[in-house]
Parts: sequence; structure tokens; C-alpha cells
Amino acid sequence: MMPSKITRRQLIGTGAAGLCALALGAPTRSFAQAAKQKKRPNMLIITTDQQRVDAMSAVGNKWVKTPNMDSLAANGVYFTNSYSPYPLCSPARSALHTSRMPHEIGVDRNSVAIDPAVPLSGQIFREAGYDTGYAGKWHCPEVYPTDDFAGYEALNTSTRQGKLAQAVDEGTMNAAIEFIRRKREKPFLAVVSFINPHDICLPAGGTSPILDQVWERYQPPAGAELPPLPANFGYTEGAPEGFTRKALHDDWDENHWRRYTYAYYRMMEDVDRQVGQVLQALRQSGQEENTLIVFTSDHGEGLASHRWTGKMMYYQEEAAVPLIVSWKGVTPAGRIDREHLASALDVLPTICDYAGVKSQAVMRGQSLRAVIEKPQQAGHEYVVSEMAGGQERSFMVRTKQYKYMVFPGAAGQKLEMLFDMQADPGEMKNLARQAALAGELERHRKLLEEWNKLTEEDKHPAKPAPKAQKNKTQQKKKKKAK
Repeated sequence: MMPSKITRRQLIGTGAAGLCALALGAPTRSFAQAAKQKKRPNMLIITTDQQRVDAMSAVGNKWVKTPNMDSLAANGVYFTNSYSPYPLCSPARSALHTSRMPHEIGVDRNSVAIDPAVPLSGQIFREAGYDTGYAGKWHCPEVYPTDDFAGYEALNTSTRQGKLAQAVDEGTMNAAIEFIRRKREKPFLAVVSFINPHDICLPAGGTSPILDQVWERYQPPAGAELPPLPANFGYTEGAPEGFTRKALHDDWDENHWRRYTYAYYRMMEDVDRQVGQVLQALRQSGQEENTLIVFTSDHGEGLASHRWTGKMMYYQEEAAVPLIVSWKGVTPAGRIDREHLASALDVLPTICDYAGVKSQAVMRGQSLRAVIEKPQQAGHEYVVSEMAGGQERSFMVRTKQYKYMVFPGAAGQKLEMLFDMQADPGEMKNLARQAALAGELERHRKLLEEWNKLTEEDKHPAKPAPKAQKNKTQQKKKKKAK
């Protein structure tokens, strides 16, 4: 007979398969039973920045140890086919907190304010009687706001400038813990927005004034075993003519790529420890069994796949993000869901559903509660992601078996890629020109057309980057040219 409770020692030793096995013997309360015991559950949204969907030991990654994130998976459902609506910081975050595509709310770039006519999660929950607090990175437009905004009490007491992400995240962690421990009559919605493992951008960029500090903290010690290069380290076969993806780091040898990957996983372990402290505060305050926790990230990280670092692409490594919905004793425990599609757009409808919050706001996502409680249900037929480059946008459509990407080319040309995600999970062979798949290609085009009509994409032309952001980008280019 399987144990009904998972000890910390058991959890660390289980791995992905063990999570599912241990869950078989774990009794859970129904949502209705939980509602009778505690009328209004707290909502805790924990996010990281630049975390790949596979950067967690709960899904079998042996190169990183994330016992605290794993504990959320052990008490909930981990969606591995979860996607960022736009694999870039500000647009992704804006989509998560509005359940609207970034083009609908005016956030085509970083450091842009969300259309004030669109309600945010904080406004919706405060209006429903929740105490709402936000700790950490926002970036829409202020990176670390200290004044209250959009229905949230701003909990930040420090800024990012000149510090490692680990140090900034300590401040985020402490602010969140203080908020969670407060004595209150109302339920709360708390957002804890960590920035690591985003510091991996610093060794990728190579020009940061704190780069030496990054390597001092995260470089592998002598004799350390380094992660291998990924199986899809090469370039995609059959990429359309005109599809140019600027080669990055041609001067890096295999050892440099592997050191880079090692550093990324150590950043993950830093932020996992901080997640653990927040979860401990929840337990110690006696609120764990009355709190729904959603864990996710804004976008992923190339981490050598397709010889890429960073985000801003639709390959799995950049566009797919972890999404865990976890309520101890209520959600099914330890399920790794590799079947259902999910999106950050689903977060707000999901927490509204579990909280019993009714809102008149337009939401493009759907609550995941149905597929959490009844996994035989179909869920999404497809999910969409987008990016803005210049005056035009590119798009991704993910269905159960395929992934379609379309980019603007010269003279109105469309550059298309189609991947069979079951036969080719590394996205190494573009099938868009194969006659046998012409029907699938057309189906995905139609799905995108349907989605863009629903979200009125044609009425929202891509907006240029803010002047400050433009100047910053130009300065970086000048430094590289010297």
C-alpha cells in the first residue's frame, strides 16, 4: 500500500515517476468539501523569470535539485504543455494578470503600461473582497514598483539596480512572507514574482558590470560534472528561406556552453530555496490547507538548444513554461499532465473559478479546474503565442500533435514552420513543405485566423518600443561594435 503522506526525504528521492506513484495513495478532499471547511481560499501566485518547462527535478531533470518546487507538484498538477502568450518579460506578465493577449492591451514590448481600461487580477480580487499584495518584478512599466498599482498593495522595498537577482529575490521573499503572516479577516491574493534564473542573461550578454559577481557565485568548481549539450544543439532542417536567426556565441566552445548551463541550474536552486521559505511561512501561519498555489514563469530559456540563449522564439525551450496548480488535499496530487494544453492566459480564470469570484472582464483563457478534476476532458484544442518585431507580428499555434510558427518575410511573404511534436520533440525538422501535411498546415493557418479575429489583432497595430528602451538597446549595440 502506498503512503498517504509524502515526507520531505521521500519527496526528494522520488523523481517524476515517484510523484505520480505516491499520489495514488493520497486521499484528497473535493473542492466542495474544502469550501465547506474554509469558505474563501487564499490565492498565491508564485512566478520565476526565464524558467524552462523542464527546469525542475519533479519532471526528471537530474541536473537540478528543486525540492520546494517539487513539493508543489507533489500536491498538485504540473502541466508540461503550458505556453507563454509572448516569450518576453512584460508582455507575458501582462497576459498572465489580464487573461488577454498582449496585442489587445497595448503591451508589444518591455516596459510598457497595460491599457488602463483592462482590469487586472488585483482589481478583480480586491473588488471581490480579497486583500491583495504584489512582491517582486512587475515591469509594466515599472520593474519594481513601490507605489500601489492596479488593485495591488506594492510590497517592494528594494530595486534591481546593481544587484544579483539572488539578492533582489531575498527582498521579494521577505516582503511576501511579511504579507502572508499578517493577521487578517479577509482572504488574500498574493503574487510573489521572483527574477531568477533571469541572471543567466548576464553571461549571455557578456557586458554587465556585475558579470564577475555572477561567475563568482555560479561558476562550476574544479572537477564538477557539467550538463551535456542538448540533443537539439544544431539548427532546424528545412527552415524557410529568409528565416534568419542571428547566430549567437559562435566563439563559445562546448565547454563554455556546458558551464553556462551549469550556472543556470544553480540560479534555479537559489530561487527554489526562496520559494521554499515562502511556502514555509504559509505552513507556519496555518494557511497551507486553505490556499490554492499557482506556480509558473513568464518564458523559458534556450540554454544551448538550437545554439540559442535567451527567449523571443517559439521553440519549446523558450516558449514552454512550467505551470503547477496545487492545493494540498484538494487538487489531485502528483500528476504530471503531458496531455492537456495550457497557457498563462488560463491562470486568472482558474483562480477566479476556485475562489468563486465572478467577473465581467473579458478573459481569453479558460479555467483549468475542469481538466484538473476530470482529466478525461479535452481542454484546449489549441493555444497561441505571439511576438512583435518592427511593425509586424509573428505567431505560434500549438495543437495536441503539431506546432505551427509563422513569421513575416520580405514583400509580404510568410515564413512558416510546422513540427510534429510527438515524432520530433526537439523541433529539428520543418515539415511545412511536405505535401502529405498540407491539410494540417492549412488547419493551423485557419486556427490562427480564428484566434486573431476573436482577439481583433488587426485593430491593434504593433507599437514601437518606448524611447527609454530604444536608447538602452542602441547603447548596447554601440558597446558591442567597439
